[in-house]
Amino acid sequence: MQWILTTPEQPPEWFIQLVKQHTPASSGLFAAQLFWQRGIKDKSQLAAFINHKIYQPASPFEFEQEMQLAIARLQQARNAGEKIAIWGDFDADGITSTSVLWDGLGQFFIQHQQLTYYIPNRLKESHGLNEPGIDNLAKQGCKLIVTCDTGSTNIDEIIYAQKLGIDVIVTDHHTLPAERPPVTAIINPRYLPQDHQLFHLSGVAVAYKLVEALYQKLPSIPQDPLENLLDLVAVGLIADLVQLTGDCRYLAQLGIQRLQADLQQPPAMRRRPGVGRLLELCQKNGDRPTDISFGLGPRINAVSRIQGDASFCVELLTSRDVKHCNELAEVTELANTRRKSLQKDVQAQVTQKLTQLDLSTTSVIVLEDPQWPAGVLGLVAGQVAQETGRPTILLSTEGTIENSTPTPLARGSARSINSVDLYQLVKDQAYLLHRFGGHPYAAGLSLPVENIPLFRDAINQQLRQSLGGINLTPTVKADIVVTVADLGKELFLELKLLEPCGMGNPVPKLFIQNCWFENAWHRNQQDWQGKKVQYIKTDFNIHDDSTKNPFPGIWWGHYKEELPLGKCDCIAELDYNTYKKRYEIRLIAVRPSENSELNTQHFAHILDWRNLPSHHSPVPSTQSLILEECPTHWDDLRAWWRRCLYNNQQLAIAWSKPNPQPPKEIWLTLVGIAKYLSRTNQVVTRVQILEKLGISDRALFLGIKALKYWGFTVTRQDRDLQVSWNPSTVSETQGDVAVAQFLAAISEEQFQQQYFAEVPLATIVAMLNRLD
Repeated sequence: MQWILTTPEQPPEWFIQLVKQHTPASSGLFAAQLFWQRGIKDKSQLAAFINHKIYQPASPFEFEQEMQLAIARLQQARNAGEKIAIWGDFDADGITSTSVLWDGLGQFFIQHQQLTYYIPNRLKESHGLNEPGIDNLAKQGCKLIVTCDTGSTNIDEIIYAQKLGIDVIVTDHHTLPAERPPVTAIINPRYLPQDHQLFHLSGVAVAYKLVEALYQKLPSIPQDPLENLLDLVAVGLIADLVQLTGDCRYLAQLGIQRLQADLQQPPAMRRRPGVGRLLELCQKNGDRPTDISFGLGPRINAVSRIQGDASFCVELLTSRDVKHCNELAEVTELANTRRKSLQKDVQAQVTQKLTQLDLSTTSVIVLEDPQWPAGVLGLVAGQVAQETGRPTILLSTEGTIENSTPTPLARGSARSINSVDLYQLVKDQAYLLHRFGGHPYAAGLSLPVENIPLFRDAINQQLRQSLGGINLTPTVKADIVVTVADLGKELFLELKLLEPCGMGNPVPKLFIQNCWFENAWHRNQQDWQGKKVQYIKTDFNIHDDSTKNPFPGIWWGHYKEELPLGKCDCIAELDYNTYKKRYEIRLIAVRPSENSELNTQHFAHILDWRNLPSHHSPVPSTQSLILEECPTHWDDLRAWWRRCLYNNQQLAIAWSKPNPQPPKEIWLTLVGIAKYLSRTNQVVTRVQILEKLGISDRALFLGIKALKYWGFTVTRQDRDLQVSWNPSTVSETQGDVAVAQFLAAISEEQFQQQYFAEVPLATIVAMLNRLD
């Protein structure tokens, strides 16, 4: 990982004084430096950036003829009493887009009678229009489809709809086809110049502009103010990968204010009780853009990732029924809990596969697995792309067969890094694909399973040729240098001037040098019902020499042992935790300081023989205690280390990288052993079973407990185990629970063994030094 510090630019004194007018409690120096570095260098720019009332938003009729055509067709539909369908998408931008059109067009068309909506199923359908869905709408008498956040490249489906007598208005922001599609109207900001203030609109903002134009054409009809849609616009804008500049920033600023105003009402009085309940469940209060990017957005996205069908999320965002919205919010929260666990599992499996890749010869990472749930692949691909600095494509090869293809299809997601246009990269391999869509940073695709090797080779070759000598080393960038003494309310309020942050205006990254961490502890998260979620978080206090007072912080997805000992440098974001009512940092990256003096007194006493080829194995010595069994906990390793210190021996860690069986296969093997032993009346030792299954005593205990509920009785005779079977004692409900506990224990052991197979020797030394 390469660390980059933005070249500091000292703004002139007059500019600092301008900024200070907005930060009366502090000098304003940090904010001024950030504004200056980001190209905001004069009074009018600064004023319009900070104060949305000064900004001049663009008219919806900047889309010119396309907007005129769309409004004329909607007026025609209204006058003729035609049925209209909103065709949305299943991500947060698509759901909020659908909700904006449902509420907005709902002022002109009777909901459920003239107006309906359709959200594709993420796990069964692709992004965009599809023929079965169009058939269904035709049977309902639909005469007009209005898409949102999708549709620009669905040429064949648009032609199919026309043959069935259905017109199509596309509102979208994704990549355009080579020629204008044969639609009634297409409202897509990508037709505008790149420097236009509407160019970066997301799907929800384009949908809002359509409704805004209709409000202006037919001002006497709507009963609700147009501004009531802005909270939904803010949620979609901030949750999606768009630059928060121009009208995007303006609409997000207004929307957050609207969201806050609604949340200040009692639940029964709120326009959007579902949003309020969802924020309560994720312990946010809605006054920060991060409440959307880390709270609402991931939860709305999680529904389709886990359940496929996310249609009810439109009800969640638009219904006024408090009880119903509370129920939907709780279903959404549980889907997000499940998403976190699945994401962690897939991340661990992807990490294992990455160890078999030579990244020095890999430009695009393409990995596949038959058991990966397609819904979380985009999230994991994003993590891998960020960590490796390479575009990443993850595919589920479960072998779905669609009507139009005779061969099994792999489906997956792709995520990019800033320097690579992923959409174009994937598009150039279209001859190998079944379907694809997206934008430069993210794409979805499907292709015949048999084409994956060709696709992998072709896309790697193309990126190598197009990049030339560009370095793909992953980078993390810091904006300003601060000390621990600088952290707190004053700095937070300065940085808040830049909100809402997003692409083009990222959250400021703070570089803190020569710091150290104390009171670190980690735990699994809990969901709103108090159940543990397989998603780790480390809490800590950060110190440096600038103050005697420590400052709290968190590190998502990491264990406390991953924090280096001694002096460190770190990159972090400053945040306010509304649940704990405290300011804290969110750690982004950490490394030992160059001048840090790591305690190395035990380095000479620990030998790292892990993963050595057999012909390179050192000759055992009586002075070495060789540990070949991979531990599953630091306490196991510490126990061996204490023994070495007592006997004045070296500790040679010589375990190999594990190649574990899937937990379900281990369970089936255990059941097979039990069936064989009960049938033959033979006996077996505990050690024999442990060696056969490659698990710990604790896991075996849980396995024997699970066997009990499936009719097996395990009895001990001296050192042997005897198994008998009685089908009348089977209890499937309790058995399923017990098996789940057994599988979870094995998964955790395998995760820990993978960690110990790769943990750096320096970390092992540091952890063992904590004995002192």
